Amino acid sequence: MKKDQNSSILHTAPAKWVSQLRKGVLDFIILIYLNKRDHYGYELIKDIKLATDLSISEGTIYPLLNRLKKEELITSRWVEMDAGVPRKYYSITTAGRQAMGGMHKGWMDMNRTMSKLLELL
Repeated sequence: MKKDQNSSILHTAPAKWVSQLRKGVLDFIILIYLNKRDHYGYELIKDIKLATDLSISEGTIYPLLNRLKKEELITSRWVEMDAGVPRKYYSITTAGRQAMGGMHKGWMDMNRTMSKLLELL
C-alpha cells in the first residue's frame, strides 16, 4: 500500500467508526426521548439536536421510527392540529421500555469496559 493510501485510510477510519457508533445508539436515544414524553418526528429531530451534537435528518429518523414500530417498541397515532396538517406522534411501548432498560445496562457495561481499557492509553 502506498503512503498516500495508508494516510487516507488512517484519516477516514476514525470518522467512519464514529459515524457507525452514532448510528448504533440512535435507537437508544429515540427510546429515551419517547420515554420522557410522546414526540412527533420533526420535534424529535429538533430535541435530539438541541441536547446532543448529533446531526439527524428526516431521512435518518423516519426509517428508524418505522423499524422501531415494526419491532413493537413504539406506537404511533395521528393528532389533529388546530391549524395545519395532522401530526404523527410516537409513543414508547412496554416492550420499548424493557428494550431501553436492556440498552441502558449494555451501555453501562460497555462504558465500564471502555473506561478500563482507556486507562491503558
